[in-house]
Amino acid sequence: MLTVNAFQKRQRDKDTLRQQIMDAARDLFVEQGYENVSMRKIADRIDYSPTAIYLHFKDKSELLKSICTATFTGLASALEGISAKLHSGKHDPVELLKKGLHIYVEFGLAHPNHYQLTFLSHNDDLRHEDPICIQAFAYLMEGVDACIAAGRFSSNHAQEISQALWSAVHGVTSLLIQHSAFPFVARKRLVSRVIDSMVRGLEA
Repeated sequence: MLTVNAFQKRQRDKDTLRQQIMDAARDLFVEQGYENVSMRKIADRIDYSPTAIYLHFKDKSELLKSICTATFTGLASALEGISAKLHSGKHDPVELLKKGLHIYVEFGLAHPNHYQLTFLSHNDDLRHEDPICIQAFAYLMEGVDACIAAGRFSSNHAQEISQALWSAVHGVTSLLIQHSAFPFVARKRLVSRVIDSMVRGLEA
C-alpha cells in the first residue's frame, strides 16, 4: 500500500511528465507545424516512449487542446484582476479596458510559442469551444459593456466593438511575434499607439 508521501510523489512525477509532454509538443508544433509532428517525435524530444505519452493523452488532437486550454487559462487569470477592479466601480472603465488590452498583448509577447500555437494554428474550432477561451473573450466584452453603460462610447454594439478591439491587439501581437526582424519602433510605444487609437475612435 502506498503511503501518503509516496502517493504525492507519484502524482507530482505524473504532473511533471504531463507538463514536459505539453512543453515539447508545443515547441514542436510551432517549429515543424502540427501536421508534421507525430506522437513518436514528441516522445523522442523528451526521451520517453510513445506509450508514456498515450497514458496522458489519447491522441495528438487532445494534446493540442490541452495546450490551448492551458494558454487561455493563463490569459484569463491575467485578466481576472481587471474584472475585479471593474466590478468595484472605483475605476475609469475606459482606462481599465485599455489596461486589459495591454495585458493581452504583453501575455502574447511573453509566451510567443504558446500564442502562435493557440491563436495562429489551424485548429481554430478547438478554441471556439473551449470554456476558458469563452471566458477570456467575456472579460473583454465586460469591459466594453462597462464603457457603453458609462456613456463613454458612441456606439452600443458591444459584440462589434469587442471583435474590433480583439482584431487590433491580435494583429499587433502577431506581427511582433512573427516579424521580429522588421524595424518596429519600441514595442511599448507601438502597442500603446494601436490601443489608444482604437479606443479614442470609439469614445463619444
